[in-house]
Amino acid sequence: MHILLTTALLCIARLCPVVCGINLGTCILQADPQPPALFKDGDFVIGGAFTIHYYLKTENMDFRELRFARALQFAIQEINNSSDLLPGITLGYHIYDSCGSVPMAVKVALQLANGLDLIFNDTDSCAKSAAVPALVGESGSTPSISTSRFFGPFGIPQVSHYATCACLSDKRQYPTFFRTIPSDHHQAAALARMVKHFGWTWIGAVRNYGNNGMASFLKAAEQEGICVEYSEAYYRTQPRSKLKRVAEVIRRSTARVIVAFLASGDMRLLLEELSQQPPPPMQWIGSESWVTDPEMLRYNLCIGVVGFAIPSFSCSLKRQTGSSAGMPACDGTEDLRALQNPYTDTSQLRVTNMVYKATYAIAHALHSIVCKENRCDKSIIVFDQLKRVNFTKNNYSVSFDTNGDPVATYELVNWQLQGNSSVDFVTVGQYDASKLISDSDSVCTCYLQVPVSVCSESCLPGMRKAVKKGRPVCCYDCINCAEGEINSLDCHKCLPEYWPNNEKDKCLPKPVEFLSWDEILGIILAAFSIAGSLLALSITLVFYKNRTSPIVRANNSELSFLLLLSLTLCFLCSLTFIGRPTEWSCMLRHTAFGIIFVLCISCVLGKTIVVLMAFKATLPGSNVMKWFGPPQQRLSVLGFTLVQVLICVLWLTISPPFPYNNMQHYKEKIILECNLGSAIGFWAVLGYIGLLAFLCFVLAFLARKLPDNFNEAKFITFSMLIFCAVWITFIPAYVSSPGKFTVAVEIFAILASSFGLVLCIFAPKCFIIVFRPEQNTKKHLMGKVPSKAL
Repeated sequence: MHILLTTALLCIARLCPVVCGINLGTCILQADPQPPALFKDGDFVIGGAFTIHYYLKTENMDFRELRFARALQFAIQEINNSSDLLPGITLGYHIYDSCGSVPMAVKVALQLANGLDLIFNDTDSCAKSAAVPALVGESGSTPSISTSRFFGPFGIPQVSHYATCACLSDKRQYPTFFRTIPSDHHQAAALARMVKHFGWTWIGAVRNYGNNGMASFLKAAEQEGICVEYSEAYYRTQPRSKLKRVAEVIRRSTARVIVAFLASGDMRLLLEELSQQPPPPMQWIGSESWVTDPEMLRYNLCIGVVGFAIPSFSCSLKRQTGSSAGMPACDGTEDLRALQNPYTDTSQLRVTNMVYKATYAIAHALHSIVCKENRCDKSIIVFDQLKRVNFTKNNYSVSFDTNGDPVATYELVNWQLQGNSSVDFVTVGQYDASKLISDSDSVCTCYLQVPVSVCSESCLPGMRKAVKKGRPVCCYDCINCAEGEINSLDCHKCLPEYWPNNEKDKCLPKPVEFLSWDEILGIILAAFSIAGSLLALSITLVFYKNRTSPIVRANNSELSFLLLLSLTLCFLCSLTFIGRPTEWSCMLRHTAFGIIFVLCISCVLGKTIVVLMAFKATLPGSNVMKWFGPPQQRLSVLGFTLVQVLICVLWLTISPPFPYNNMQHYKEKIILECNLGSAIGFWAVLGYIGLLAFLCFVLAFLARKLPDNFNEAKFITFSMLIFCAVWITFIPAYVSSPGKFTVAVEIFAILASSFGLVLCIFAPKCFIIVFRPEQNTKKHLMGKVPSKAL
């Protein structure tokens, strides 16, 4: 390989044009058949077509394409020297210069297909007619389209190393076309993924050769959520004014990232134009056609170009290092392996490797079908075998899919400034089979950090995007989301059980609130409830120890003990309102409260009636107490209580209370409470309690003028005043209190009314029993001391 590459480089440097054996003069489209630029006879002759000259009738040459021709020569020489591939078979080649011209490419195709009897052919060779079984080339998509349409009907396969148009994957139009370079369709998808990878959503695009590739890129970019501010096209053959207009569009744009589907020559023209009036720093994204072109490195508009390139195929010509201060004249005996210049750089043999792989693919297809009995049979078709080719050479696999395309494999290349102030191509990632693997930290851009290229900045938390009329979707205004919504592409309302977090980027479960045992309010209410029950029990103990004393006996001790028991239960029933509501606790708390309070008020009502009846019994000829003795008192208490029991049973049967997640009162949290079920049942329970309390208050008020020492009507009146005041105030407070405070208000009403009854009815008696025992006598109680008016 070193020998052939050395020869090729000598030709490039024009040190020994005779050795090359190739006509490097003017490229002219002639009517008569012309010999190939490079040729070698063999049992099978492989055709080659490369753009060694740019235009017809010019002396301009592109030395890279001469390298491609030499790569074909080298591959065939390597195959001919191989004992494993096509043993005993000699391959030849006819390599033509197509001049990058469609007419010239068609003429080359005719000559390769029909064959020429040239004077320099060996008359004994099987390749006398020079008809080829396959072609390596063309370099460009446009000439490849023309030659493939010509070769298709004849079943002659064409393996291109550099034609990337996605249109050539259409097997109905180009049935015999293959290529070793991925199509623009794959590169477009790779570029879109790479742009998305770096977070760029607002870009510009310029193109010339890549109309199909750019269309594929724009479609892939749209799918990735990338917007294109402009998409401009120009060609070298167009007037200079067109190039100036494209440069001005780039200068005025707001996009800081530009994707360029351009050939190297067109890219050079664009950068030269932009250099005259440099735009703000731009991040260039390059296609494989120019991103590894060494000639582009001299443009310093932006160091840090990123793009996809064909995987490199590195080798080295150098065997020694060092250089002399002077540059002596060449005498033709120099060793090129010691030189360092662009023409001896073999570290970026990318497209050259595509030629090498194409040649081997054809050789493998021939190896599969060669006819040993008649190996010179020109009717052998390699087309079917090329579709089945699958081998590995120099760590590179070669195969074709149903469209004749290879597996899309690229290197992500970055232009980076080196320590010696030079710029070099650095591989910073890979793209293989639609998967991008990139080391973002290794990417050097023209900015101090990865640039931001967006049409509109991201919306703040709690805001949504509103697309501007007539602008791409990447251009938008930010509008506040409604309460309870999170921002994404659009405001998204959280489910009823969820609420946005502080960043407004996701929904979190709402906190559940109820009056719990471990919070301060719950602890305080529970403490008062227990204290009240202990107070009632203490009074019960005092009354029990002094049950034979006149003051206890004179105040209907049986009803007093029953009242103290019911008051104890009233204090304790408030505890059922604390803690997480459950199905059983919801039913228990309201029914227990209703029944216990009716029992309590029934006892107070009984004591009031006893006071009134006792006063009536002292009148001459009165026999009223026989109608309200102890049995009648017990029956009245039982009767009043059974009515409340019946109301509660109906309530629990028809529509009982149940746990309920209240999400209406607070939007950001859930109040776990007991739903009343039937509101009528709840208000019926309260109404019945209120009716008994009002009746008790009226009777006590009527008895308030009785002699002071004979009755406790005055204290019952005060207790009923407190009771009624508490529960009348409770109704509006209960309706208006939010969340767990509704339960707290109900507990407070229970405790306040219970403390009112305990303190107003029993505190005076306990004071006399404990601190004024001299007044706890029958004589004192029988005294006729008029009471003071209220």
